[in-house]
Amino acid sequence: MEAFAVSLYTYLGKHYPSHSEIFLQFAAKESNHIVYWRNLLKKRGVDKIQVRLDSVKVMGSKFAVRLLGSGLTLRMMERDESSSITLYSSLLSSLELDDSEKQGLQNILEDELVHEEEFIRQQSQMGGFMQYIKDTIFGLNDGLVEVLSVTTGLAGVYGSPYSVALSSLVVAVGGAFSMGVSTYTSSRSQLQVHEGILKKLATTSKFVTKVFKDRVMGYIQKQGYSEEVTNRIAEETISNSDRLTEFLAREEYGLHEDYLNEPRKAALYSGTANLIGALAPVFPYFLMPDINTAILLSLISATLSLIVTGFIVSLVANTSTKSKIAEMVVSGLGSASISYVIGWIASFFLGTK
Repeated sequence: MEAFAVSLYTYLGKHYPSHSEIFLQFAAKESNHIVYWRNLLKKRGVDKIQVRLDSVKVMGSKFAVRLLGSGLTLRMMERDESSSITLYSSLLSSLELDDSEKQGLQNILEDELVHEEEFIRQQSQMGGFMQYIKDTIFGLNDGLVEVLSVTTGLAGVYGSPYSVALSSLVVAVGGAFSMGVSTYTSSRSQLQVHEGILKKLATTSKFVTKVFKDRVMGYIQKQGYSEEVTNRIAEETISNSDRLTEFLAREEYGLHEDYLNEPRKAALYSGTANLIGALAPVFPYFLMPDINTAILLSLISATLSLIVTGFIVSLVANTSTKSKIAEMVVSGLGSASISYVIGWIASFFLGTK
């Protein structure tokens, strides 16, 4: 695991010059971890130690880095560091180690925590795509699954790939516009609610500051602070109206600036992603004159897209990659199969074949 991290961090250092110093520092740290594990094994009589990297895994990870871009790559590395932290924490309590070995493993754990924190910090500074990742994923998945069901359903009705392609393209474009409008409306409504609450709190906090002190103290006490510390923090909070407004908005309404997206950008990301996802199962019907070949290629294209989407979702949600990909593929192809059967039955009643 450590050797794989060295290989990947070194590659990332070369691939992303803006983050080169950070990644190469991490690679050096991981190399030191390898030395620790070698020494620990040698002390226990394991002299012949060979570390063989899985070349397929290395190549796959490098390909993923190029495919995902810097934002999702940082998210992927953050998740890997989180797994390492969990593993090393359990090893500290389960392995029989002497004091120097425990200290060495604690140092490794500290390194992993620093790495994880740095990845989180880098992501927070990036903004852009990462800020709208949820809108993008939702649009991508919705367009892919919806239009996959439409194409296979129409394939069951029509015998002409061109008819399926044109009809599905209309649905894809219409769905992308619909997704963009829906996202814009939703994001704008959230923004307006947020602004309304902040305006009310900002106005009242300027004139009735003392009224809010008990409320502030109540939230702080719930976190287990002593009365003295609670009173000091509350006094500091109410001494500044902007700080008080932010505190109340977060604690009472769960509002935070980081959770808000600019409506037009959110609409652009979700609508564009929806169209990209929708085109994956459609384009084979423009290329293939035979309906059966077109269906097969459409399913292959959609499956690959579902795998990529599932992988991205697992990164963002920090869930199991294999289970999320399986869930995406099964649900997407399952929906398409049901649609095809319905279309096939309908073709007998409509006389379209």
